[in-house]
Amino acid sequence: MRRLAIPARPDWRDKANASGFDFHTIDGVPYWDESAYYAFTLRQIEDDLEAPTGELHAMAMDLVDEVVNSEQHLRTLAIPEAFWDWIAQSWRERQPHLYGRMDLAYDGFGPAKLYELNYDTPTSLFEAAFFQWQWLEDRLHTGHLPANADQYNSIYESLVEAFGTVATQIRRPFVLAALRESDEDQGTVAYLRDCAMQAGVECSLLDIEDIGVTADGRYTDMQDRVIGALFKLYPLEDLFVEDFGKYLPRSGIQLIEPAWKAILSNKGILPLLWQKHPEHPNLLPAFFDDGSRLPAGWVRKPVFSREGANIAMHLPDGEQVSTPGPYTAGPYIRQAWHPLPAFGDHHPLIGSWVVGDRACGIGIREDQSLVTQDSARFVPHAIVEDTRGVLMA
Repeated sequence: MRRLAIPARPDWRDKANASGFDFHTIDGVPYWDESAYYAFTLRQIEDDLEAPTGELHAMAMDLVDEVVNSEQHLRTLAIPEAFWDWIAQSWRERQPHLYGRMDLAYDGFGPAKLYELNYDTPTSLFEAAFFQWQWLEDRLHTGHLPANADQYNSIYESLVEAFGTVATQIRRPFVLAALRESDEDQGTVAYLRDCAMQAGVECSLLDIEDIGVTADGRYTDMQDRVIGALFKLYPLEDLFVEDFGKYLPRSGIQLIEPAWKAILSNKGILPLLWQKHPEHPNLLPAFFDDGSRLPAGWVRKPVFSREGANIAMHLPDGEQVSTPGPYTAGPYIRQAWHPLPAFGDHHPLIGSWVVGDRACGIGIREDQSLVTQDSARFVPHAIVEDTRGVLMA
């Protein structure tokens, strides 16, 4: 694994705008950064990232049945009791799921380590599935990458296949919704709609804010039609505590991602995985936080948090690092400190995609801090064999 400089395409902004990648620059700061790329060998991809992703996904899925049948586990994960039966029913019915992303720390040498699962509202999808693939093709065409370079990326094909597989199980009308003011979320659902339509699944877009509720507690679209299935890029845990979400268990709506994803998107799944698979090479020791002082060598994370918010690190040398955020209510977990690799001032985090139940690609976001936050840049990757010195731009 190497970080290599490469000239940016002169017209990449035009291509981004033309493809609907409106959030390539956020608040004047580039989010998409193709002034460099990460190079992997095929062995690193297949043995160190793809295979562990599949294994970790299977381990997590195996835990769902145990959790939905345990009041103790559900309570520990801080899932409100009013939603327990609804979540369990969605699992017993094996309501279809679409995709997820697990975040891995990997330096090209040791085993990748699981930081967390983003299995409810994962983003950075469009840039991972489409725009970095377009970058690869363009750089191959201009000779900036060796002719045999490739990319670990079948995310688009896997999404279309997954939609096609579950097409008959998706109730109609099928609506994909995100927050009106979030360009990234709107871009994600627009891309997923395109994938669904490629698979022959009729669907439409809707702003979350425009979803209505009937007098008998069913969710409706702008034409007052009762929504059959809803892909919502909105956290389940927020719906659990908002007045709007109280209708979910009896509304009859089908959610994608399904209700049982509330278990896998909860960081409490990390200590449960560690209890089940202690010493697994791709897991970090993790425990539920008891509120005592965080010892050196450990990280405290809220069970509900996004984009690196409210993370507290106590480094082995005594330094303490923390990030701000709204997730202050807890509960929390503790995870053993395992730093992201450093390539100069850049700390890359591997987002490894699972579509259906298949590991199918990666995206990389890098931050200049030890915590990957919402300001982290997306940097493309390629599979090239190690010919040090030849590829440097």
